[in-house]
Amino acid sequence: MKARRNEGSKKPRCGGVAAAWLLVPLLVLVVLKTDSLPQLTRLRETIVTQVSIETAPEHDLRSKVSSTALESEAILQQQQKLLEVAKLKAADGVQKTTDSVAGAPPSPASSVAIARDGGEGIKDLKQEKDILATKGEVDGSLRSSDVVAAPTMTKLSCNFSSERMNVCAMEGDVRVHGKPGTVYVVGPTDDSQRPANGTVPVRPYSRKWEETSTMQMVREVVIRWSAKDDTSPPQCTVTHAVPAVVFSTGGYAYNFFHTMTDIVIPLFNTAREYEGRVQLLVTNYDRTLIFKLRHFLAALSVFPVIDFDTDDAVRCFPLVRVGIESHKELGIIPALSRKGYTMMDFQAFLRSAYSLKRAWAPPANRTSGQRPRLLMMQRRKSRALTNEADALVAAREVGFEVVVAGPDVVKNMAKFAEVVNSCDVMVGVHGAGLTNLVFLPRSATVVQIIPWGEMKWACWSAFRDPTPDMGLRYVEYEVTAEETTLKEKYPRDHAVFTDPLSIHNEGFTKMWSIFLEGQNVTIDINRFTGVMRQIYQFVTIS
Repeated sequence: MKARRNEGSKKPRCGGVAAAWLLVPLLVLVVLKTDSLPQLTRLRETIVTQVSIETAPEHDLRSKVSSTALESEAILQQQQKLLEVAKLKAADGVQKTTDSVAGAPPSPASSVAIARDGGEGIKDLKQEKDILATKGEVDGSLRSSDVVAAPTMTKLSCNFSSERMNVCAMEGDVRVHGKPGTVYVVGPTDDSQRPANGTVPVRPYSRKWEETSTMQMVREVVIRWSAKDDTSPPQCTVTHAVPAVVFSTGGYAYNFFHTMTDIVIPLFNTAREYEGRVQLLVTNYDRTLIFKLRHFLAALSVFPVIDFDTDDAVRCFPLVRVGIESHKELGIIPALSRKGYTMMDFQAFLRSAYSLKRAWAPPANRTSGQRPRLLMMQRRKSRALTNEADALVAAREVGFEVVVAGPDVVKNMAKFAEVVNSCDVMVGVHGAGLTNLVFLPRSATVVQIIPWGEMKWACWSAFRDPTPDMGLRYVEYEVTAEETTLKEKYPRDHAVFTDPLSIHNEGFTKMWSIFLEGQNVTIDINRFTGVMRQIYQFVTIS
């Protein structure tokens, strides 16, 4: 009887809970019919989609997502949240519930945590891209109302001491308006950081010393300091929970050497630390270059790149970097890198981004019949090898398997990266094509043919000096006066032969037009064969 009384005493409580659960649909209906609908409408109005889509057929890393689909996803997410709140409160016997959905767009001074339902801890960026796509999060913008306290102080720090680039970093309430080219730093600030006139101009490209030439081709981004009560900063229309990096594809980006040394390596050095959770914004947006670099950019960020110059949205970020960190030609100085990155870190990142197989180039075994692969970089307009066919025959006779790379082959960066990575030796006359050495496996050999005209200083800076940091062996073949086609244009008593440095002193344009654009090379085959034999002995074992 006692047991039965105890059981009976529990029934009213169970019945109360059951009754509360039965009220859930009614409660949700009441919530959705009353004050939540205007809030959901306003929330819908603040959802701004951002899809940067390449129209080329190979662009398989960007997916089209309509604004309607994103808006519907946001509303469904909000309705699900309301349902869960109603269930919890009904289970506790609460008869009325309200939700804390903000009636206005999220505060631009707030940091908002995104609930990603299992997205945390994902290491595979492709896997994370797929998860983000299914949730409608294509640009890192916020989709929830879980607002946490904003930083008590907005920070701005700039580094103008480098000869290669200017970089500014802003943290806190940072609003980016791409179309007018302005970044607003808003809110409680440390006045000691305030610029004298309230603005800081930055051209986010890594050739700062070429102020009157290259940098004039790069759009200026203005960082504007605004007090919290200042009415001039525009309100954010899109709020992001990830940092942003602003850089340019202007300048000499059409040249592959400059693409790599002025954009790709500095961008890696600046944005890699965010493990894919970073929004890239590009001034002087070059659609062709962005498509060419799509594998690299997709590995660096899970979000589509934004064309900064045409973007009319006002985007709110918790942290923004304007400018990218560049240290030297085709290189990184670990002591200057915020995260201590090295060129070997960069190469490992490239191998991952382009699915390259070889990290090392082991010696080929001559006894077993293995032939090391030699890649010959061809040139056509200037600094071309006039007796290239003889040079290829010589390399084959020494024992190399020869692969020839013409201008058309190198256009597809992803496919050519695989070709380069499969080779043990790269040979070419000084020029942008040699930049592909970044894809070589460690311990491979680079052979630079240096044109006539005291050109060592330029050739060393571009391709000799960077090779040790990449674990590559460097060999050079310097052209003599007998091997240059300049002997067909100038007499032997001309300064071109007697005093090449005097031509350099006349300015870069004169030097470029004669020694770089004005000559081809006819190498001494016997001499070249001797160099090939030495390299063959180094890259093989018996």
